[in-house]
Amino acid sequence: MNWIDKLERRFGRYGIPYLVNGLIIGQLAVGLFILIINWRFGLAISLDRDAVLHGQIWRLVTFLFQPIWLGSVLGILNLFFYFWIGNSLTRVWGDFRITLYILLGVVGTWIGAFLTGGGSPYAVYLSMMFAYCWMWPNQGVMLWGIIPFKMKYLGWFELAIWLWEFIAGSFATRISLVLGMAGFIAFFGREVFFWCKDTILGYKRRRDWQNRNNRW
Repeated sequence: MNWIDKLERRFGRYGIPYLVNGLIIGQLAVGLFILIINWRFGLAISLDRDAVLHGQIWRLVTFLFQPIWLGSVLGILNLFFYFWIGNSLTRVWGDFRITLYILLGVVGTWIGAFLTGGGSPYAVYLSMMFAYCWMWPNQGVMLWGIIPFKMKYLGWFELAIWLWEFIAGSFATRISLVLGMAGFIAFFGREVFFWCKDTILGYKRRRDWQNRNNRW
């Protein structure tokens, strides 16, 4: 039994039902409010260290509703994709585990914000996609309802974007990108480490075998 199982046995009743649904609905509502009524509203709910220290503690929660879908290529379709992914994880994990997963990312973002001055919910939501891609890499989906592809390819694509933003971004961006992934690291970090280790060792063994055969 790992530490997550132990926490679930003790605190399982504290899982938040329909958490993902609430987050996505909030994302949609706030995004539409910003687009239609007041574009400055996003600044009032963002995670800002100085504002929190001056008593605006609601930002510790409301930053999760800061729209991650505004300005993206697929826009609102991305939001519904996260809705599908989040609910799929919830059905498999249950309310407690999805709550814990998101909470770890939130706490990581808080830490990053207090180190750098601000934080974004981007990595928290992206971590759900990475979790889905890791658990069901060969799951087939239809892009725009037309183009079939497997989730692992989407995962590699999103990872490439994440790495580019990490390399090209500021120190604050890097901290936010890493600590916002705390849920994924806690849940899957050990598995990812051993997968990387086995992949590298397997590559070395194949290379050594080919080098030995080429000598003959």
